[in-house]
Amino acid sequence: MSSSTRDATIIDRTPTGALPVIKPLLGWRVLVPRGGKWGDGIAAGLRALGAAPVIAPLINFAGTEHPEELAAELDRLRDGAYGWLVVTSATTVDVLMSQGVRLPDRTRVAAVGETTANALQLAGYPVHFVPSDHSARGLVKEWPGAPADGDVLVPQSEIAEPTLVSGLRERGIAARFVSAYRTVGVSAPASVAEDVAEGRIRALLVSSGSIARQIAEQFAPLPESTVVVCIGPRTAFDARAAGLRVDRIAEDRSAPALIRALAEYAMDPDDRRPPVIP
Repeated sequence: MSSSTRDATIIDRTPTGALPVIKPLLGWRVLVPRGGKWGDGIAAGLRALGAAPVIAPLINFAGTEHPEELAAELDRLRDGAYGWLVVTSATTVDVLMSQGVRLPDRTRVAAVGETTANALQLAGYPVHFVPSDHSARGLVKEWPGAPADGDVLVPQSEIAEPTLVSGLRERGIAARFVSAYRTVGVSAPASVAEDVAEGRIRALLVSSGSIARQIAEQFAPLPESTVVVCIGPRTAFDARAAGLRVDRIAEDRSAPALIRALAEYAMDPDDRRPPVIP
């Protein structure tokens, strides 16, 4: 593609005297595999770069199959039995809110990722620690606590990888997992599945291992032209394990990083250096 042709596809011409607005995703239809606030935020970010987002949630969340165990652990949390609460998703925040959980002053809160931290703070919970590496492995590596701080409660999806709990235990921390919710698959509309199969949706965003497995189950094999972008190395690992080709990996587990990774790919599929996007 020549420089002039390329510019015509990624730059919106503005009135005389104004700086051009770079739109590296102009003309791209992009599948956003989750709804709610997360999906709306991703869609807005994509539109700002010229894309046409297609929101089609591929997973949903349901109550745990063991509500009595969850209730017992949340009662212990309220009573001060845990020195730390580790929260790995905004869905867990929703569970805490629905159960009316109030934390004792002695309990500190760790959040994996800025999205989770923001959800906690919006719900009125304090956040004492967020690892710089927004992953379970990053939290274990950077864990600021000590065994003397007390036990750690980790409420997660029932299919969550044991990485976090087992990693803390290896460090001598008494960590306990409890199933807070179930992740269930949702079938995409037939029109979306057809658009993916025909290559009319140019990129798929993969925000979790559960999403990767649903994409593989519902859409594989993907057209060669379809771009797959994953939110962090762990999700990329899960995507490859599900049989997907991964074209780009976001630097961290955040919505802006996921959007930026796709924009970088669009600017130059063969160059991993980040482009300058105002």
